[in-house]
Amino acid sequence: MILDLFFPNRCIECSRIIDADLLVCSLCFEQIHFTHFDYFSENIIKEKCRLLFPVENTYGLMKFEENGLSRKLIHELKYKSRENAGKTLAEWTVERLDFKDEKPDILVPVPLHPKKLRERGYNQLHLFTETLSGFYQIPFDHELIERNHYSKAQALKDKKHRLEAVNPFSLSKPISGKHVLLIDDVFTTGNTVSSIAWEILNAGDNKVSVLVMAVDA
Repeated sequence: MILDLFFPNRCIECSRIIDADLLVCSLCFEQIHFTHFDYFSENIIKEKCRLLFPVENTYGLMKFEENGLSRKLIHELKYKSRENAGKTLAEWTVERLDFKDEKPDILVPVPLHPKKLRERGYNQLHLFTETLSGFYQIPFDHELIERNHYSKAQALKDKKHRLEAVNPFSLSKPISGKHVLLIDDVFTTGNTVSSIAWEILNAGDNKVSVLVMAVDA
């Protein structure tokens, strides 16, 4: 209570004082450009993924805009130790995403390299994934995919280096007969989810769908 008094939580956009569990005030919330994608219908993520691997369904919560609020939200989560922002983004997702009667079998977040995990102290996708798991009653597995090579975050790379990336992922255990929902923060070229998807698809009779917090397209 003393910390709240002297260091109140503020909206990341306009700095108004807001409740401790919020990221933005009600006025700035209206500035977030949600995609309004349908998980089963055509969208830009599905179009791009289909050029790279056989994808089932896709969903993105927000439009990632270089000078927009969505970028600030993702950067608060990834680079400013606001791990709890993942829970808020997940809550916004469950208000908008309906799997109907075709829920995936397992939720799998894109992993960090162990060195990056030590530097950051947490994987920004874990709390997001766990919150979705609790709401939809779908199990998650943070350990299924391993990142074998250390690299800069996709958001901090230029487009040339994104395209030059070598597959740094591998499976930590067998998986077969599952519909896997891959979870990432920002969808850019699709190279990251494609690299992981092929590991899963080549492992057995699996299917892959994709869910991201924001779409950079």
